[in-house]
Amino acid sequence: MLTKFETKSARVKGLSFHPKRPWVLASLHNGVIQLWDYRMCTLIDKFDEHDGPVRGIDFHKQQPLFVSGGDDYKIKVWNYKLRRCLFTLLGHLDYIRTTFFHHEYPWILSASDDQTIRIWNWQSRTCVCVLTGHNHYVMCAQFHPSEDLVVSASLDQTVRVWDISGLRKKNLSPGAVETEVRGITGVDLFGASDAVVKHVLEGHDRGVNWAAFHPSMPLIVSGADDRQVKIWRMNESKAWELDTCRGHYNNVSCAVFHPRQELILSNSEDKSIRVWDMSKRTGVQTFRRDHDRFWVLGAHPNLNLFAAGHDSGMIVFKLERERPAYAVHGNMLYYVKDRFLRQLDFNSSKDTAVMQLRSGSKFPVFSMSYNPAENAVLLCTRATNLENSTYDLYSIPKESDSQNPDAPEGKRSSGLTAVWVARNRFAVLDRMHSLLIKNLKNEIVKKSGICVE
Repeated sequence: MLTKFETKSARVKGLSFHPKRPWVLASLHNGVIQLWDYRMCTLIDKFDEHDGPVRGIDFHKQQPLFVSGGDDYKIKVWNYKLRRCLFTLLGHLDYIRTTFFHHEYPWILSASDDQTIRIWNWQSRTCVCVLTGHNHYVMCAQFHPSEDLVVSASLDQTVRVWDISGLRKKNLSPGAVETEVRGITGVDLFGASDAVVKHVLEGHDRGVNWAAFHPSMPLIVSGADDRQVKIWRMNESKAWELDTCRGHYNNVSCAVFHPRQELILSNSEDKSIRVWDMSKRTGVQTFRRDHDRFWVLGAHPNLNLFAAGHDSGMIVFKLERERPAYAVHGNMLYYVKDRFLRQLDFNSSKDTAVMQLRSGSKFPVFSMSYNPAENAVLLCTRATNLENSTYDLYSIPKESDSQNPDAPEGKRSSGLTAVWVARNRFAVLDRMHSLLIKNLKNEIVKKSGICVE
C-alpha cells in the first residue's frame, strides 16, 4: 500500500472523493465536515452546522454540491463554492447512516436507524419515497451505478435489493421535478408502488454494516459483525451467495469492489484493511494500524486512489503505483510494459521491444536495475505477500527481432529486491531482510553480514 496522504482528526465516519478535483470530504464523529486537498495535503474548508456525529457524505458528480446526514436526524445539502448549507431535509426519526446522490436523477438516498430508507428530490426538496421492510437499523443504502436498483444493509442480518423503476417512470426526464401525490410509504393514490423488494439476501449471522454493487457485474459485496465479507450474485429472478472471505477478527465496517481490478477491499474494527482476490476468495494483502479501528472506505471513481477513515483521522492510499519499472543509461531508457522489456532512444524517440519476459508471475515488475557492462537486467517483482517476492536475472540479447522478440532464458530467485553493485556482482535483500552478495557468473552466495531493518 502506498500512502499518499494522511490526516489527524476526530474519528472519520464518512468519506467521498470529488470526481474531478483532488479533493476528499471527511465527515467526523465530532460533527465537523472537512474538505481536504489530498495532493497539496491541505485543509481547504470545514463545515460544522450538524449537531452530533456526521456519518453520511457524498459529492454530486456534476454540480458544486455535497450532501451530509447526521445523528441530528438532518440531511443537509451544501454548495461548496458558496461555502454554505443550501437547505435541510427533515423526516428521519433517528440517526442517518449514509447519504448518496443518484448518478443521473435529482435524488438523494438516505439510510437511517429509524429502519427506513428514503429517497428525496433535492430540486423540489421533498421526500418522494420511503422504503420500509427492514426491522433494525439500516446501516447503508446505495444506488446501483446504472440500473434502477438500491442495495441496503441492516442490523437485521439481511441485505436487500430494491427495484425503484416505478419511481423513475414517474419522472418525465432526469431534470423533472416530481409533482405526483403519494403516501408516506411510496405508494401513490392508485396503489402502484414506487419501490419494491426484489431480493432479500440472508447468510450473515450478525448485523450487516455495509453493502455495495459491483460497478459493471451483477455482484454485491457485504460486510458484517460476523467478521465476514460475502459476495453475492443476482439475476432478474433471484440472488444467491457466491462465497465468503474470512480473515477479519472483529466487525467488518465496510467492503467495496475495486473499480478496475478483480479485488475487494474491506476494513474492520480489528484495525486492518484487507484486500481480497475475487476469483480465489483469498486475502492477498493486509494493512494494519496499531491503535485505530477502521470505519469506512471510499474508492475514487476514476483514479487508482482509495481512502479509509479510522479513529484518529483518514488515509488516502494506492494499492500499487502506475509508473512502470525503469532504468536510464546514457541516452537510453529501459522500461517494462505488457510483459516486454522496451528501449526508448532519447535522441531518435525510437521505442522498441527488446525482449519478451518470461511469464509465471501475476504481479507486475516493481523495480529494475540495469548493468551496462554486461547488458543485463534485474527485474524485481513485489508480491502482496512479501515472502513470495522474486527477482529475475536476464541477459539482454544483442540482436533482437523487434517484431517478435523471444523470451530469453532468465534465472528467477526469491528476494524482496535486487540491485547491481559491481560489473559482475549484485546484492539481494532476502525475505529475512539480510543482504546477500551474488556473483553474476556462478552466483556463489557470500553472506555480507549486513542485516537491514
